[in-house]
Amino acid sequence: MTELVVQLPDELARRARSAGLLTDSAIQRLLEEAMRREAGRRLLHVAERLHAAGVEPMSEEEIVAEVKAARAERGAREAAQGQDPKKS
Repeated sequence: MTELVVQLPDELARRARSAGLLTDSAIQRLLEEAMRREAGRRLLHVAERLHAAGVEPMSEEEIVAEVKAARAERGAREAAQGQDPKKS
């Protein structure tokens, strides 16, 4: 577990505490939500770059095939390393 020390302006800390946002679970939830939003922004940025480059979108079937191939590759790699691919 990582311990984090954060310095906040007093007024912001007071309001956050009143809203129940300075608990470990609330801060964890806020960070997870922020990371999901950031991942979404990065995905949109990649999509914009692909569109600008004229790359044709993949069909659903192509996406499914790529996901299956990636999972098979990961499973083979983990099996070669003696890991159980179903536990990762």
